[in-house]
Amino acid sequence: MTVAVSQTTTAAAVSRASTEWVHPSRLVIVIVCYRAVDLTIDCLKSLEPEIAANPGVGVIVCENGTGDGAEQTLQNAVLENNWDKWVEIRAIHPNRGFSGGNNAVLDEVLTWTDPPEYVLLLNADTIVRPGAIGQLLATASISPEADIFAPRLENADGAPQVSCFRDFRPLGELLTASKLGFLFQLLPKYVVPGGPAEASSPTDWVSFAAVMLRHRLMQDIGVLDAGYFLYFDDPDFCRRASANGAKTIVVPDAAIVHLQGQSNPLESLKRAKKRKPWYFFRSRSRYYAKYYGRLGLLTANLFWELGFVTALTLRLALRRPLPSSKREWLDIWLGFLNPLALPCRGQDD
Repeated sequence: MTVAVSQTTTAAAVSRASTEWVHPSRLVIVIVCYRAVDLTIDCLKSLEPEIAANPGVGVIVCENGTGDGAEQTLQNAVLENNWDKWVEIRAIHPNRGFSGGNNAVLDEVLTWTDPPEYVLLLNADTIVRPGAIGQLLATASISPEADIFAPRLENADGAPQVSCFRDFRPLGELLTASKLGFLFQLLPKYVVPGGPAEASSPTDWVSFAAVMLRHRLMQDIGVLDAGYFLYFDDPDFCRRASANGAKTIVVPDAAIVHLQGQSNPLESLKRAKKRKPWYFFRSRSRYYAKYYGRLGLLTANLFWELGFVTALTLRLALRRPLPSSKREWLDIWLGFLNPLALPCRGQDD
């Protein structure tokens, strides 16, 4: 059964940078660029040898409302590096977040009469290691039962990043807020981070900083949920895919560097215990309400508050700083009254 794709863009809202670009037959790589022009160009440089080694692969960059000449800078880089045969630039306004930016391209790809076999969603703050694209395609070709392929995400020094996760559950919010080690040992199935991309990692969903999807999967379940401006879009998609019978395979031999925090401030804000952006909490509310109902969202919030009070009490006694970010005890209620509303367009902080 084919479902209707989201209406995130129209033909008039998209501008094209080249007329020489031809629809790739095997794989379209989608990169969303928002205030990350230099990172996007570096990512494209890392893809150049991969494109040469893998026929039928092309890239679409969605310039997601950065402004300040970002689209022209990207177009110039494409022409100066002779990438115009395999890179095309799209530009949309205003910033539509991760889901909206990707959907602006995915919606179009789903209308092609000659669609590719696969789509790779790739963050702008990534560097593709040699052989990664070929390894993903090779794994997919011998794994017809799978629809989602997760590469190994790593730091620039090669250290692995956590990219496989368990589903979010209301009780897990108690662990998230309290950060109490004994609770993590007592309730391991509620610990969301599963581990790096290895066969042994518990995997309900994978990071969409880099993920390859079969085209047929999006035909079946649709594209990303545009109700998520940023965050929770990947567990949502994987949950819908799993409900449709899709299988996820991790591909540890396909390594991609993820420069965490360079294209989005959340990681740095978390480390500094500063206030997290609104869209994180709005997306969180949407996810819990969508899969657990309003009562489930309320339960998740109350478990979080219980964990926060527990952490506050213990850390006051031990004179240690709280693990939560500034005003998080209040911000988790953002979106509670209308959790399934679409996010505000054009906001980013």
